[in-house]
Amino acid sequence: MSQGAQGEQERERLTVLGGLAALSLDALSSVAYGPEAILVVLVAAGAAAVKYSLPITGAIVLLLAALVISYQQVIEAFPNGGGAYAVSKKHLGTVPSLVAAASLIVDYVLNAAVGVSAGVEALTAAFPALYGARVWLCLGVLALITGVNLWGVAESARVFAVPTIAFIVSIAVVIVAGALRGHPAVPLGHSLPSVTETVGTLLILKAFASGCSALTGVEAIANSVPQFRVPRVRRAQHTELWLGVLLGAMLLGLGALIHRWNVVPQPGTTVLAQVTAGAIGHGALFYIIQLITLVLLSLAANTSFGGLPVLAGLLAHDNFLPHVFGLRADRRVFRYGVGVLAVAAALLLIAARGDTQDLVPLFAVGVFVGFTLSQVGMVRHWHSERSSGWLTRAWINGIGAVLTFAATVIELGSKFLEGAWLVAVVIPLLVLMFLWVRRTYTRIGRQLGIGEVPAHPVKRASLVVVPVAGLSRLTAEGISAALSLGEDVIAVTVVFTDSDDESHTDVAFRQEWNEWRPEVQLVTLRSAHRSIAKPIVSYLQSIEAEDKYHRLVVLIPEVQPARPWQWLLHNQRGLILDRAIRRGTQNVVLCRLRYRLGTLAADAADARATPQLPATARRLPPR
Repeated sequence: MSQGAQGEQERERLTVLGGLAALSLDALSSVAYGPEAILVVLVAAGAAAVKYSLPITGAIVLLLAALVISYQQVIEAFPNGGGAYAVSKKHLGTVPSLVAAASLIVDYVLNAAVGVSAGVEALTAAFPALYGARVWLCLGVLALITGVNLWGVAESARVFAVPTIAFIVSIAVVIVAGALRGHPAVPLGHSLPSVTETVGTLLILKAFASGCSALTGVEAIANSVPQFRVPRVRRAQHTELWLGVLLGAMLLGLGALIHRWNVVPQPGTTVLAQVTAGAIGHGALFYIIQLITLVLLSLAANTSFGGLPVLAGLLAHDNFLPHVFGLRADRRVFRYGVGVLAVAAALLLIAARGDTQDLVPLFAVGVFVGFTLSQVGMVRHWHSERSSGWLTRAWINGIGAVLTFAATVIELGSKFLEGAWLVAVVIPLLVLMFLWVRRTYTRIGRQLGIGEVPAHPVKRASLVVVPVAGLSRLTAEGISAALSLGEDVIAVTVVFTDSDDESHTDVAFRQEWNEWRPEVQLVTLRSAHRSIAKPIVSYLQSIEAEDKYHRLVVLIPEVQPARPWQWLLHNQRGLILDRAIRRGTQNVVLCRLRYRLGTLAADAADARATPQLPATARRLPPR
């Protein structure tokens, strides 16, 4: 590959800022609902429980730190991407790696749907007249994000960079302004429901698991290392570190303000909106920050479009998904993965009628399965490597594994009846599908002898059959190509027996053929039902029954119109023959030889000086 082409490909890859914009929106925007998810659980136990929100946020940030450190090591150990899938495949085995991959795929699809629906719900909350069209709005936003990602990863990163930076700055303004204030700028409501639960370990763990929804998307960078510019590993590690620093700082800053001002969930608004109002009041800046938050919630789906296609490409490389998922478009885009993700998210949005609350019970369960498997796999990685400092690193990953496993169990248990059971069913089904695809590829590989040294090529007898309807330059091109493919060539034409001039047509065509002298036998087939396909298929079946030729080739010359609308003017003879021959024969190789009308017209001058056909082309005995 030329240096210019390599440079062009590198420019289409991600920088650190581009990686934050393209792959971290899910995690960064989660501060809009992560802290609130903690409070929603705690307020059930009244004021005595709300004070635990800050310690729980601190525990989540510690888990975030463990995950960031772990995934920095994953990036270094697995520079081709894959995250939990790659780690589990190497250190835990095939089935655990497929469980990790399936859980991440489920979470990516749900994240795309939740991000879009949350953004649209925020929009309809500001403009109630749009509520009835929320499903169409969701599909429109999803189509926009899909189009941007099909345009190219680097291009999509540039599109999302501005709102990402604006959101980070906005949250920083809220935290700093709130820290400088002794009291909220506006009064905040503190009404709490009556106490219905005691503050126990189960309640604390349930709140911790709900708050861990802020950690979804942390793995996307490790999945997408190949998308970064050189040096890929260092850039991806720096991006992961900045994600952890920014997300941790925002969670702790907002958590401190929530604890300081005793903020609790209120109907008709969000916890983040209350904190923002307390920090800067209800002026123009408040509405600007709310608008930026709405945009980020909608665009958070882009994390899935950055992570799932790369993961699907790795699965395709390992023969667990169809190989088309490993193909890239001109702009280094896994367009098939992008397309499937868009369709799956669209179906979820339609099924949920654009309602985020119908999707939330399914959200964040799968990703913790991947987190846990990744952490356990990295513990085994350090144990087998035993490099400098391996014991400390193994302890970090081990603690992370315990925490993420606990979160997985609590998430699944607390949300099981609310819809998480669907995730528990879909993940095993995906694993079974992966294994079925792998078995299919293995069986095909054995039949093709892939990986084995084949027998030496041997020239064998072959027959090329060319359907013709009359003399033309197209017929000449088809016969010439057939003579290049095999020594024995037969041209076949179909005559309709219900025509009054059947004999005249047959005799006239044969006379023209003999005058042309192509040194190729012309066989006339007769049809009583105005069908050209049935007599040709019957003729091919008779040749197959003779078992004289090792290979039977049918070459169908056909015209390719210069403009799409001109297809309507053609009789689709090639397509009709193609389908009939495939259904009616066993071992026929089909070749549809297409010529552009413009190309044939340009060669008209050469038609008067057509060279003689090779003398070696022998005439077959009459049948």
